[in-house]
Amino acid sequence: MSTSFWQDRPTFITGATGLLGGWLVKNLVNSGADIVCLVRDWAPHSVFTHSNLSERVNVVRGDICDRQLIERILGEYEINTVFHLAAQTIVGIANRNPISTLESNIRGTWTLLEACRRSPTIRCIISASSDKAYGDQLVLPYTETTPLQGTFPYDVSKSCADLIAQSYAATYKLPVAITRCGNFYGGGDLNWNRIVPGTIRSILRQQQPVIRSNGKFIRDYFYIEDGVAAYVLLAEKLIQNQEFAGQAFNFSNETPISVIDIVQRILKAMNSKLTPTILNEPVNEIHEQYLDSGKARHELGWQPSFSLDDGLNNTIDWYREYFNNSSNLKSQSSKP
Repeated sequence: MSTSFWQDRPTFITGATGLLGGWLVKNLVNSGADIVCLVRDWAPHSVFTHSNLSERVNVVRGDICDRQLIERILGEYEINTVFHLAAQTIVGIANRNPISTLESNIRGTWTLLEACRRSPTIRCIISASSDKAYGDQLVLPYTETTPLQGTFPYDVSKSCADLIAQSYAATYKLPVAITRCGNFYGGGDLNWNRIVPGTIRSILRQQQPVIRSNGKFIRDYFYIEDGVAAYVLLAEKLIQNQEFAGQAFNFSNETPISVIDIVQRILKAMNSKLTPTILNEPVNEIHEQYLDSGKARHELGWQPSFSLDDGLNNTIDWYREYFNNSSNLKSQSSKP
């Protein structure tokens, strides 16, 4: 990536306090972008806060569903490029509280796109989706031609958001492209019910890691720095070539692995003899999901820089340093 490309570029990022958002802000700040971040809830332990990024960007407090606010941001800051990451991303929360998930993920998407449609300065919108937008399929891996057929609340929210984005591209020529990635992991993910950070935290505490499912679910696990590089590259390509508008791109290191196997890899990397507790609880999740990234490789020239083991080692190092701070260990100890 050329830093001159991003130098002083007015860039709007929603969901900045999330895992991907924090790493993306950090990347683009270092490249000289002029960034505005929309923040709803303050997250004191996020990468965004932990790295003092709030002191290097413009922060606007508010909700992604507030169209007047979004229009004001786009207009007053003369935004050129948008990364739409704001979403409710936890499958379990979506199952328990579908309305908040559908509001954030579907209404939030059309609110942002409608505001962008009304803004004359917008040249690029990258909308964050997920492999779960494809739903449960008999033929794997998913390609970009796989139908969008989510079943459960989170999956449906992503299928709908993608269709809305493609509709705005086709109907209004809005320069929006869609990313579909596997399960992100990396330092700074403080959603402990996710398997990677939850397992690492358990091992650091000398506690048995907990697998809520039967451990046989197959997933793509995608290292966060590779994810950020993919998002940035797609934005650059879309600005340079509007033919990418309306298109979706899968990003994955194409190494599908079961939940039990990734837990075993983490245990091995941390030299732990602990064994996981498998709860085998029924959940509304798809059993097998993984992506084909051939389109991104061929059309964007993209490829991952980190193997699964490299990414896991970097992630473990991040959490070791994080929990070396006794206040962090104490503050996180009471969370589920």
